[in-house]
Amino acid sequence: MDIVEQIVSGDIRATARLLRDIDDEIPSARDILRELYPHTGKAFVIGFTGSPGVGKSALVDQLAICYRKAGKTVGILAVDPTSPFTGGAILGDRIRMQRHFDDPGVFIRSLATRGHFGGLTRSTSDMVNVLDAAGKQVIIIETVGVGQDEVEIANSAHTTVLVTVPGMGDDIQAIKAGIMEIGDIFVVNKADREGSRNTVRELRNLIGLGARKRNGDDWEPLIVETEATKAKGIEKLYEAIEKHRAYFLTTNTEKWRQILQKRAKIQFVGTLKDQALRVLLERIEAHGDSFDEMIQKIVDKESDPYTIAQQIIDRELG
Repeated sequence: MDIVEQIVSGDIRATARLLRDIDDEIPSARDILRELYPHTGKAFVIGFTGSPGVGKSALVDQLAICYRKAGKTVGILAVDPTSPFTGGAILGDRIRMQRHFDDPGVFIRSLATRGHFGGLTRSTSDMVNVLDAAGKQVIIIETVGVGQDEVEIANSAHTTVLVTVPGMGDDIQAIKAGIMEIGDIFVVNKADREGSRNTVRELRNLIGLGARKRNGDDWEPLIVETEATKAKGIEKLYEAIEKHRAYFLTTNTEKWRQILQKRAKIQFVGTLKDQALRVLLERIEAHGDSFDEMIQKIVDKESDPYTIAQQIIDRELG
């Protein structure tokens, strides 16, 4: 079998090789992605976001157990901070999920942000498609945890789970714009801590503002209290996620269609940007222009980035 057939049949090694090539931006990976795309669209994608230290990895680990008990295969994409030395993922999330390593029904891959903002990586959506084509029925994306501007996950997941904990000031952050507005489900993890009730109350106040309804979504976000390290509240989280999925598939199918269209648009525009930039850089090199010289002109104030960029665009695309 060729690699496409291997991946569609669920071959773990072939899947891992392609994910590595995608992360390393190997050109041949794009051809394989084209062939795999007709096999996508079956997986349910769940995104976990929230500040560092709130217990996202522990929750993902426990949730994977629930889905395996339900007979579902699971793919996990854990976005880790980038090593300043190697440029790779620090792999902290994979270390926390070691119990799944011997389970062929769970595939875990760590990704490095490599300077990409928004909590994900440039290759996340492509990797979701690969795991989807490989037969993973549930795909969980855990963002790196960069703070309130980490909203990109809402464009990649069907259900977005926002994790917070008492005592980190998130009860105040709840009334601010940004990350707190994208949650379909709010999780108050480490709920045994002092201040848990206050955090839940503030989240309810946020939901009461009705921001979702103003945006044409009548789903009322759910709040779940958990203690991930003790596996408490995980079943309730699982039920909340399944309730959100059922809501779209049975109650608001139009909204589900809009979500799919939005995800397709985001992926298309991102792919277009990446490929256009790649072509432009190749043409710059083909013309014998020195990229370093352009940068130096900007540094020396002999020119500016806007003028140089426009000159290249006019020359190559004008």
